[in-house]
Amino acid sequence: MMPFGGMAARLQRDRLRAEGLGQHNNAIKYLNQDYEALKQQCIESGTLFRDPQFPAGPTALGFKELGPHSSKTRGVEWKRPSELVDDPQFIVGGATRTDICQGALGDCWLLAAIGSLTLNEELLHRVVPHGQSFQEDYAGIFHFQIWQFGEWVDVVVDDQLPTKDGELLFVHSAECTEFWSALLEKAYAKLNGCYESLSGGSTTEGFEDFTGGVAEMYDLKRPPRNMGHIIRKALERGSLLGCSIDITSAFDMEAVTFKKLVKGHAYSVTAFRDVNYRGQQEQLIRIRNPWGQVEWTGAWSDGSSEWNNIDPDEREELQLKMEDGEFWMSFRDFMREFSRLEICNLTPDALTKDELSRWHTQVFEGTWRRGSTAGGCRNHPATFWINPQFKIKLLEEDDDPGDDEVACSFLVALMQKHRRRERRVGGDMHTIGFAVYEVPEEAQGTQNVHLKKDFFLRNQSRARSETFINLREVSNQIRLPPGEYIVVPSTFEPHKEADFVLRVFTEKQSDTAELDEEISADLADEEEITEDDIEDGFKNMFQQLAGEDMEISVFELRTILNRVIARHKDLKTDGFSVDSCRNMVNLMDKDGSARLGLVEFQILWNKIRSWLTIFRQHDLDKSGTMSSYEMRMALESAGFKLNNKLHQVVVARYADDNMGVDFDNFVCCLVKLEAMFRFFRSMDPDGTGTAVMNLAEWLLLTMCG
Repeated sequence: MMPFGGMAARLQRDRLRAEGLGQHNNAIKYLNQDYEALKQQCIESGTLFRDPQFPAGPTALGFKELGPHSSKTRGVEWKRPSELVDDPQFIVGGATRTDICQGALGDCWLLAAIGSLTLNEELLHRVVPHGQSFQEDYAGIFHFQIWQFGEWVDVVVDDQLPTKDGELLFVHSAECTEFWSALLEKAYAKLNGCYESLSGGSTTEGFEDFTGGVAEMYDLKRPPRNMGHIIRKALERGSLLGCSIDITSAFDMEAVTFKKLVKGHAYSVTAFRDVNYRGQQEQLIRIRNPWGQVEWTGAWSDGSSEWNNIDPDEREELQLKMEDGEFWMSFRDFMREFSRLEICNLTPDALTKDELSRWHTQVFEGTWRRGSTAGGCRNHPATFWINPQFKIKLLEEDDDPGDDEVACSFLVALMQKHRRRERRVGGDMHTIGFAVYEVPEEAQGTQNVHLKKDFFLRNQSRARSETFINLREVSNQIRLPPGEYIVVPSTFEPHKEADFVLRVFTEKQSDTAELDEEISADLADEEEITEDDIEDGFKNMFQQLAGEDMEISVFELRTILNRVIARHKDLKTDGFSVDSCRNMVNLMDKDGSARLGLVEFQILWNKIRSWLTIFRQHDLDKSGTMSSYEMRMALESAGFKLNNKLHQVVVARYADDNMGVDFDNFVCCLVKLEAMFRFFRSMDPDGTGTAVMNLAEWLLLTMCG
């Protein structure tokens, strides 16, 4: 369960976000490192910055292929640029695509994204802030702004870089005195735990982290009819584009084709042009290999005969802008040779339309937690319903002239958080996806209540992600008639834990909200009974148990309950603990004696019998325990409605390692909930939903709990 300190920090963070923290102009200081303050300290002390949060050494490099015992890291030395060249520069003559040449790390996907970034200077300097230099106020410290899961973070690094034989080990510039790209790679490695965590990925990941935009992926073997138009419009808008050739086996990875294209390698798309070739229009596309070498040798490659058949001025203009590793090819060849195209739209504009109509954007953070909100996909009907749910209310249809179908366009993008960091401990990306359901007409406009299992058993999805896949993000454009819809994001298998961000972009104004229970408790009025109302048989039993003082202590209560529960062979239990019995006494003790009299014990006994009935009703497989999702319904039967976060806390506190809840833990949970609700209501007699308490009252509540 989250400790009080962690919970308080989370609430504080939520408040700051509501005030704009995490927007680009108010980026979060990653690991609480303040670039300006740290730099000033170094200048005043005359020292060069050494980053204590990402120290130069083996752990910053990696854990396996780049681990401490790997031959690849033998002989690695960490050096500052001034130890490598006489006059290091941050950026030479503006950032260009040749500033990014791949080193000994398989992060071509990231370098392709950085390369595309250099085509848009305004965009580049959102990531690479102005005013950084190896000359003026140099202190060995630099910073970069990177988008991470819905918010911008400012990442500080020192300029100690890994080298081997006097040369940079990883990304480097063709201009050997320039270091901005190597430092940006280091900042990204720091965000993800180490350099090795960057190995392998999708260009869309880098695209989105440098823009905060939304990415989409096209299968070039099954492209839309207007693929060329989509690429041209994306480039005109400054969108970032990457492409790659799929591999069919591990042997294909970075295999070079007959015409010098590299399989499984990420390229950038940098231009699209029409030329007059032998009296006809020919569509050309410009591609860049982040290696800075190994170029296409087919038609329209450097020095090919096709260039002799176009206007010399046009030829000079197109070839004048060529960079090393960059080449032209015909659009037909591009579609034939490449398998996949990734586009990151810098702003949520209409993705394939001529007009730039802004999308309306909603961002939600959520969690999948084992036993409470990680239900897996629709293949698991018993648990699918416990996944987080989000309602989209589509109010207006699109302005699509000539389209007879009345529909609303929206894009759903589901992104799992921080999975690269898990590689160090053997984790990686989960297989994720989502499904979209229509809210029945009779239920539209009702409260945003989490839908239960029966709804999903009776209704088919109206749309879904194309596939469940182990990428950081899956996204789909969807068109559906106006109405209300439920988006259910999930992992493929249940019980897989992760945090996620769900982004919903709608073409027209819409209402979007997370479906969650309103926290409430249906507490019966406390029983008004006297000793005269109690049966003689119960009185006799109580007298035998309580002894001469006619009161039951915490320890006596424990003995009684465990003796009774042992007779119920259909229940699995570890028995009631002293703490759980103390909570029961605290709930029932009206005179402050820390003991239960006859009437108090009778009321408690009635509660336990009622809870036993509920437990048996919801132990569907009669195993003697409830699953954590059966418990969710059992708590509701007992009168308690909790939201997703509270269910996560309940499962963490009361379920066992197999996500089972036995009877004693079920009772303990109900006792705790009832005590907390009754205390809150005593502090909020007018039912405002807000209670004010002083320190003594707070300590009394928490110490008794």
